[in-house]
Amino acid sequence: MLVAHFVHKFSQRMSKRIPKISKHAMNNLMHYLWPGNVRELQNLIERAVILTKGDVLQLPPLRTCIPIRTVPVTLAEAERDHILKVLEESNWAVGGKTGAAARLGVARTTLISKMKKRGLSRDMAQRLLEV
Repeated sequence: MLVAHFVHKFSQRMSKRIPKISKHAMNNLMHYLWPGNVRELQNLIERAVILTKGDVLQLPPLRTCIPIRTVPVTLAEAERDHILKVLEESNWAVGGKTGAAARLGVARTTLISKMKKRGLSRDMAQRLLEV
């Protein structure tokens, strides 16, 4: 439904008529992991509408997403990995409007507690990079 909505929206905006989406394209869209969620889908469909010549939607190549881990992880490990990723993205700023706590939607004190519980520190991250 979202694909059809975005195709309709962007084809109208660009004065194109694209009433068809191939089964192959829909299959690729349905099996893609979508790390960027709906915004990534919207951007992809907009790009596809721009590039499409004719009445069948032509998709640009989808990025290959390689999972970080291929073995099952515990909830504690997943939480630790996610916190570490967000800390790195926020340059290890815990508090403030753009800090890791705000990005994770938790209080600064809650994040600090979780970091201590999971053994996360900037020094620990640096040691992992050196190995």
